[in-house]
Amino acid sequence: MTSKIWAVLFDLDGTLIDTAPDFIRIIKQMCAKHNHPCPTEEAIREQVSAGARAMVRLMFGDELAEVADSDEKLLAYRQEFLDLYEQDICVDSRLFDGLDKLLNTLENQGIQWGIVTNKPRYLAEQLLDKLDLAKRCAVLVCPDDVVNTKPDPEPMFLATDRLNQTFGTNIECKNCIYVGDHIRDIQAGQASGMTTVAVGFGYIVPDENPDDWGADKVVQTPDELTDWVLGKIQEVMA
Repeated sequence: MTSKIWAVLFDLDGTLIDTAPDFIRIIKQMCAKHNHPCPTEEAIREQVSAGARAMVRLMFGDELAEVADSDEKLLAYRQEFLDLYEQDICVDSRLFDGLDKLLNTLENQGIQWGIVTNKPRYLAEQLLDKLDLAKRCAVLVCPDDVVNTKPDPEPMFLATDRLNQTFGTNIECKNCIYVGDHIRDIQAGQASGMTTVAVGFGYIVPDENPDDWGADKVVQTPDELTDWVLGKIQEVMA
């Protein structure tokens, strides 16, 4: 028997919010400053979910090709990148088209929604605040909150614990759907016992195919995600 769905959790960048336009703007700015060729917008989108280090390596590939993640020059570029991002974190970032309908419907049905992300908390909170989502989001779990980040299931367990503490509920991971655009999202969701959805419209790393990640469902558009999630909720309530 399928468990009732009490919460829907999302990855942030490339799943719930289209943040790539702001990263593209900042990378163009940095490349111009350092007199370095700028990657294509498509290449930038492909690296967003891989994090700041990956985007810095994309910008300065030849220069940083042989260095470790702890290299001082790489870390200096990364900090410059993060500082620029924080200064103008939400110029062009938006919810993916159609996902506000999903969030509104979940709220109207009394189903909590939240975010489990590998984005640092100080950036995630600012982004949600700028988009007027901070008060709507029932739980936010970031790398700062855990010892082990995704693909480890620790953040997923923490999300359900915090939901229960906040709302006095008894939500288990089997009562949650987790939505993400990276294989680590699906691995973390599966390891915790959540129903998992992979979004093909997200920032998919080159040579990765969401169909190969083992998710319970793969969707290609935000509308398809909305229809499937709402359909799943109705299915288990019937």
